[in-house]
Amino acid sequence: MKFSECMSRLGTETAFKVLAKAKALEQSGKEIIHFEIGETGFDTPKHICEAAKSAIDDGYTHYEPANGILPLREAIAEDVNRRRRVNVSADNVVVTPGAKPIMFFGIIACCENDDEVIYQNPGFPIYESVIRFIGAKPIPIPLREENEFRMDIDELKSLITEKTRMIIINSPHNPTGSVLTEEDLKGISEIAINNDIIVMSDEVYKDILFEGEHISIMSFNGMTERTILIDGFSKTFSMTGWRLGYGVIPEELAHHITKLMVNSNSCTTSFTQRAGTAALEGPMGEVDDMVSKLKERRNAIVKGLNSVDGITCLNPKGAFYVFPSIKNLGITSDEFENFLLDKVGIAALAGTSFGAYGEGYLRFAYCNSIENINKAVEKIKNAVKEIK
Repeated sequence: MKFSECMSRLGTETAFKVLAKAKALEQSGKEIIHFEIGETGFDTPKHICEAAKSAIDDGYTHYEPANGILPLREAIAEDVNRRRRVNVSADNVVVTPGAKPIMFFGIIACCENDDEVIYQNPGFPIYESVIRFIGAKPIPIPLREENEFRMDIDELKSLITEKTRMIIINSPHNPTGSVLTEEDLKGISEIAINNDIIVMSDEVYKDILFEGEHISIMSFNGMTERTILIDGFSKTFSMTGWRLGYGVIPEELAHHITKLMVNSNSCTTSFTQRAGTAALEGPMGEVDDMVSKLKERRNAIVKGLNSVDGITCLNPKGAFYVFPSIKNLGITSDEFENFLLDKVGIAALAGTSFGAYGEGYLRFAYCNSIENINKAVEKIKNAVKEIK
């Protein structure tokens, strides 16, 4: 079978490969402590599950509008207006099966061959994958530990050319847990406005923030009309398997993305959308409790990793990842990933799974119990003695 050339440019997510390998080791009898997959580890709140069950019982099992049901789009618009202090309507919202389609559709709809798209590196690997897939040119902006893994605004300015079509940002950030400051976002917005650039802002971790409150670039003057806001229900409401996300975008672009939905997915699952409406309109107590527990786990793993000889770890401000440096161990990220899984029974991801600038780091998704975090740290302490 012959495949199209563009398929050779499409990447993947290493997390699922490591998960598969870890599961295979478990089936062979080996104990594995999991830190590889980016989901909270908590169950979906019961009132959301009950809303889905009721929707099925009420017959909501048929096709829906390609851009999403009106009650959910209205609830999303209301939530975005309240929390981002902007003024959007349901006409700006497109609901999709997970947040990834907005990323995919947004890049396809706005970028062409030879356009340049600036993205954070290390960063979520699908950004670069989709940029390459459509024939645009990915331009990485390095996120450096000495700058708390935040974008350097002066460096961003230096990367802008007449071909720059889009800047992709993600805050709170996967894989480092960094959070862009208000000053950072203001600088990015000024660059975007002055150079007529679209900003794709991935804010799926907005509710998993351990200090301060979330600031969206969409809230800056002149940015609502040039921002593709990506958000969803997977992280906030522990709904990864439900596949429910959305974009908040300029109305003209919303029509194009709806057309892409018609050509690919037809619509998002009917009863899942009812569950999403219940999530936004229901109590947030379980979400607050989850974030509190994640903060405890963050504190435990940061303290633990910093006690390991040869490893240093910044204290991230959001998401549920740490990105410790292993540069003093004298081995590559890939080598340490394999060493931890094969020899120690710990599944984590090499920093290079998130781009070339992730070399020298590992990502741990600390969505595990305090007991397992402490157990993993002790195993790592003993294991690195073999390396050093």
